[in-house]
Amino acid sequence: MASTSAEIIAFLLTISGWVLVSSTLPTDYWKVSTIDGTVITTATFWANLWKTCVTDSTGVSNCKDFPSMLALDGYIQACRGLMISAVCLGFFGAVFGLVGMKCTKVGGSDQTKAKIACLAGLMFILSGLCSMTSCSLYANRITSEFFDPSFVAQKYELGAALFIGWAGASLCIIGGIIFCFSIAENSNSARRGYAYNGATSVMSSRTKVHNSVPDKAPPKHFDKNAYV
Repeated sequence: MASTSAEIIAFLLTISGWVLVSSTLPTDYWKVSTIDGTVITTATFWANLWKTCVTDSTGVSNCKDFPSMLALDGYIQACRGLMISAVCLGFFGAVFGLVGMKCTKVGGSDQTKAKIACLAGLMFILSGLCSMTSCSLYANRITSEFFDPSFVAQKYELGAALFIGWAGASLCIIGGIIFCFSIAENSNSARRGYAYNGATSVMSSRTKVHNSVPDKAPPKHFDKNAYV
């Protein structure tokens, strides 16, 4: 019962993390910068993995998509690939996790389901690591430009999408670790069951052998005084 509850908690954590990671990919505010006037914010610059935009004080946004994938900076291409890999790994991890849980009726025996659940946990851990690496790489580029005194172009700050991505990656990693522990618990249960069955079979075989062998008492030798 405890293992089933742990798997349900792990599945909820990983699905929540995967949803957060998936929502991070199209989110607008990966990095943001503002230009303040005397009274109100005159313009807000923001960008993500696909476009860069500016929003004026009236709320009108003008966006420009990145023209060419091959002309992009290397870190943006790496972040795109890592985020797409995180979403794909999380999807397959959710499928395998649903099959490997004890509360479902598919997947075969408990040993097979435990292995499938462990595979799902590894996929979720890889998904979380991909998302964590992507967000950290993007954030490192923002902070290095922000604190570089020789960088004269527009400086940005960390956007909300990065924090959402870090939170989703953490949930995926935690849930994946819980999934991986399920195979160890099932292995211990199987060993305990095997030892008990073996002891029963040995005792039963000894009982059968003892019952099948007739009780042959050694002949008694009486002394001559016994007949007197």
